[in-house]
Amino acid sequence: MAKTSNANARLYSRYSREIYVCAKSGGIDPDGNLALRSLMERAKRDQVPTHVIEKAIDKAKGGAGEDFKPARYEGFGPGNCMVIVDCLTDNPNRTFGDVRLAFTKTKCKIGAQGSVVHMFDHLAIFVFAGDDEEAVLEALMMADVDVTDIECEDGKITVFAPHNEYFKAKQALLDGLGEIEFEVDEMQWLPQTETEISEDDKPMFDKFMAMLDDLDDVQNVYHNAVV
Repeated sequence: MAKTSNANARLYSRYSREIYVCAKSGGIDPDGNLALRSLMERAKRDQVPTHVIEKAIDKAKGGAGEDFKPARYEGFGPGNCMVIVDCLTDNPNRTFGDVRLAFTKTKCKIGAQGSVVHMFDHLAIFVFAGDDEEAVLEALMMADVDVTDIECEDGKITVFAPHNEYFKAKQALLDGLGEIEFEVDEMQWLPQTETEISEDDKPMFDKFMAMLDDLDDVQNVYHNAVV
């Protein structure tokens, strides 16, 4: 029970920080700030309480508070897998030290900027119930969306598009297909290749991921490990 509570607290904290930054930079009105609206929808899907979302927006409305900035770290994790760590921080020196410690304590190597990111694709991903792949493709093509790929499996459709086509693709799907309940609606870094993690390296990989997960400044971790 305590473990679940801690995991929820970390999830709420990450969403709270991201919503605050998004509202502070783009405005507190979700109708005028599409990034905020999408973020709020995603938070609700992940069962983040309404009061957590509202508190973050109220904090942004006040204008004062922390000045969080994005920071990205790259490197090679256990088993030589490639790793991207995305953070929001009000103290880059502290965050870099904390992330670097997670690498060094697990005998891994943090790399320079650009050392592994070129081996990932930055994509907008949408997953929703459906089986009419052609209707989805037509809706996207009519809106002149640069589609990367569409997959249809087990009654679910997955759409991949370049990250800078995110809002255009989402609106095209809503306009062309009507009201959609998105199971996944976000931007992710997807690896172009995979690295198999051996049984010997697995405990260290788990420790590495747990250390990153414990850091308040870390928002997302992307890797190409197959465990």
